Amino acid sequence: MMRQYLALKAEHPDRLLFYRMGDFYELFFDDAQRAARLLDITLTQRGQSAGAPIPMAGVPYHAAEQYLARLVRAGHAVAIAEQIGDVATSKGPVERAVVRIVTPGTLSDAGLLDERRDAPLLAVFAGAGERIGAAWLTLASGELRLAELPLAQLPALLARVAPAELLLTEGSAAQAMLGSAKLPVTHLAPWQMDSDAGRRSLCQQFGVHDLRAFGCEALDLALAACAGLLDYCRHTQRQALGHLCPPLVEAEDQAIHMDAATRRNLELTETLAGEREPTLLSVLDTCRTAAGSRWLRHALHHPLRAGAKLAQRHALVAALRAGPAPLREALAGVCDIERIAARVALRSARPRDLSALRDTLLGLPEVTAALARLDAPGATSPGLLEADATPDDTSDSPVRAVIGQLVAPPLALAELVRLVAEQPAVSLKDGGVIASGADAELDELRTLDSDCGSFLLALEARERERTGIATLKVEYNRVHGFYIEVGRTHADHLPADYRRRQTLKNVSAT
Repeated sequence: MMRQYLALKAEHPDRLLFYRMGDFYELFFDDAQRAARLLDITLTQRGQSAGAPIPMAGVPYHAAEQYLARLVRAGHAVAIAEQIGDVATSKGPVERAVVRIVTPGTLSDAGLLDERRDAPLLAVFAGAGERIGAAWLTLASGELRLAELPLAQLPALLARVAPAELLLTEGSAAQAMLGSAKLPVTHLAPWQMDSDAGRRSLCQQFGVHDLRAFGCEALDLALAACAGLLDYCRHTQRQALGHLCPPLVEAEDQAIHMDAATRRNLELTETLAGEREPTLLSVLDTCRTAAGSRWLRHALHHPLRAGAKLAQRHALVAALRAGPAPLREALAGVCDIERIAARVALRSARPRDLSALRDTLLGLPEVTAALARLDAPGATSPGLLEADATPDDTSDSPVRAVIGQLVAPPLALAELVRLVAEQPAVSLKDGGVIASGADAELDELRTLDSDCGSFLLALEARERERTGIATLKVEYNRVHGFYIEVGRTHADHLPADYRRRQTLKNVSAT
């Protein structure tokens, strides 16, 4: 077992290894000593290595999420090794493999994330000149952004994006620009950040021939950063990233430029002392949904320069302020679709994620009805539109455009309604996740589990009718389990599918 553990640890020397043993994730040697300090858990010993006791510490698998959250907040990465072999057929230790790597910038689990703020992963590639390429991905939503900017603006980028983890090449010129920034930094090999590899990776990801439609075909520096970013994410998730959105290119003149000191002194989302309130965000954020709070945070850090887009935003705000209260009430029942969809794509969604998604999709008509009332004549305020907005920007109601997007995919919704129980269990292994009526065999097994007495009585009645033996009985003992008992006078006239197990003085057990 220790040979297996050490082989997995050798593949992840810089990460804590959670090694699944029964109902616990165990850590050994230096990992155990570090985890005991960081998590305040008991440090024990097990066996010996080179004549010295092996330090060991562990956490229960059902409570692992809370310990992972503490490690991630402290900036540590964790490799999770699970049993993948068959216990019944394994000779020696059951085969194990690392199935996921949890790092601060690659989180998608609800229990590891702050629901009202993003945790993006940022990759920065510094070329030979004075410019850098940047690519950042919020794995929990699939949003991917690219940008190229002067190296001197890296501190401002870090303040604006607020990454949970930073990827740099070894010996990168960007390292010196980090200053006192306190964030986990992971170093990649120089070959991992290559512009051609970035093009191939994005084309493969989105099934396109080239990147001209995304506006990033010529952004060699940003594409090099994107290559390292996507490679790192696929490595940590151990699967394809099917939920990624097409890349958005951020132009230098798209938003009002603010350096890091300006953002800090404006206290947009964090006070000078590093607290979350009182800040501009804490004053403005009365959003009913977590996704709304995340969008508001993004908007405060990316103040727009384009008048037409500002005009549309002003019109939406005016409509919302003048509209009736039912919209806020309808939004209160909306789950975090953005993050649940990502967990579905990453195959880490839990039963209650699916039931919450189903209930939200069923409630969309209520949201659209509330929005439709905002779109009534007089609900919007055209006077707030900027003078430089074009006719195309205002010809259609912005509220109506939103309503058009709030349509539940019918096939997905039908499957969620048919398959997911009304109130599913927290975990799939606890049962009670699949809805009654979804599968006839499952319903029969559930009936056996909950009311086996009725099943046995019905079986006895059916067999009596089939065989014509009125004295036939269904019995049970610890030796044979359940069996059918018939009198010896009927032993020679039993159905062909009966198998005799034991003959007593007056009866035959089949």
